[in-house]
Amino acid sequence: MAKNKVIYFCTECGSESLKWQGKCPACGAWNTMVEHTEKPTPVGKSRSSAFMPADAKRLSEVTSEHRQRFSTGLGELDRVLGGGAVSGSLVLIGGAPGIGKSTLLLQICNCLCDGRSVLYVSGEESEQQLKMRAERLGVHAEDLYILAETRLSDIMDATEGLAPDILIVDSVQTLYNENNDSAPGSVSQVKDCTMAMMQIAKSQGVTVFVVGHINKDGAIAGPKVLEHMVDCVLYFEGDSNTSYRILRAAKNRFGSTNEIGVFEMVDNGLIEVPNPSQMLLAGRPAGASGTCVACLMEGSRPVLAEVQALVSKTFANVPRRTADGFNFNRAALLLAVAEKKAGMKLSMLDAYINVIGGLQIDEPGADLPVILAIASSYMDKALPDNMAAIGEVGLTGEIRSVSHINQRLAEVARLGLKYCIIPKISSEKLVIPAGLQVRTVSNLKEAIEAAL
Repeated sequence: MAKNKVIYFCTECGSESLKWQGKCPACGAWNTMVEHTEKPTPVGKSRSSAFMPADAKRLSEVTSEHRQRFSTGLGELDRVLGGGAVSGSLVLIGGAPGIGKSTLLLQICNCLCDGRSVLYVSGEESEQQLKMRAERLGVHAEDLYILAETRLSDIMDATEGLAPDILIVDSVQTLYNENNDSAPGSVSQVKDCTMAMMQIAKSQGVTVFVVGHINKDGAIAGPKVLEHMVDCVLYFEGDSNTSYRILRAAKNRFGSTNEIGVFEMVDNGLIEVPNPSQMLLAGRPAGASGTCVACLMEGSRPVLAEVQALVSKTFANVPRRTADGFNFNRAALLLAVAEKKAGMKLSMLDAYINVIGGLQIDEPGADLPVILAIASSYMDKALPDNMAAIGEVGLTGEIRSVSHINQRLAEVARLGLKYCIIPKISSEKLVIPAGLQVRTVSNLKEAIEAAL
């Protein structure tokens, strides 16, 4: 009988070691090495024949007919997936508890069951609970099968017997391999169960959606190798105080990772928000200082967002700097540039930056709106309500060009804004929409004079 092999691997990077170490030799993280026992016993009937030996083929001889895309029924989800789900893919969806992961997956079953069979496996809810939630969401698909089970071998046997086109597992942390002595949700259990799901997807051509819990740091719980094994990693984000949810891709082997999908949580499930710009600008105060509209690119979609800044006198020895929805280091850099190049005395003032709607800004095109909002609050003078700003700010105070400037201008005009400040040097030939006044600037001082 073969002896069990004990290894240690890092939960941050997946690096393996034969002995425990306090510091991971690969990524340098401390106290991340955990024990994992590898057993030679195969799991279920599908593992022995998951990957059969095959002859090597030329790339030109390989066809992609069995990797066709299909719609999930939600256009926002299709956008994030790169145009729809891919047959035989393994998709991992993570998010905070109660954010709507299970609601999203059960809701798309209405469309997925149109000509396909779906097996929904739940380790957290009973069959009666699933039935009640399906009735609330209006899901009445005939080819939707539900299974309340957590044992991996039973799930694999049910999948092999039913042969569904789509398998949904909610969640991977509740599954357990009976041949593994670790507790359900442990690193070794999550790794084994995900590997079994991947073998089902690749060997049988089943599209698998897996729900994953997240830890206190916001990352998907379990070993980092979990994200390496799957084809797509989607994060469902949102503020618990608002009804809007944002779905974004952290990894996508079949499309871009820059797209986002916007949903609104209502009583009967999630509804799509096809115009997120209007949602993010709703409730914007008129005639208030310290606010500016930024136009961002989320993949191929331009999105307008409201950036707010507050500059006030400090009562501490060290001024406070806070940024919500904007990179803190980038905010500190822009405050330094504003003081040095625009003459604003910010070194002894508290500065707060906030992006409305729970959006996370990580592109340089929002630099100019942030500085204009800071200047507006510093001078206590409101920017025009119908104005937007686009541009990257350099350390010398110059305004640099950004990509997709014409798409951004078209979105600004579509939302009814009349005035826009953009970089003077643009990498594209400008196409200015009718009714939109564009002011080009080359440095920070010109931008502040044009806006205020």
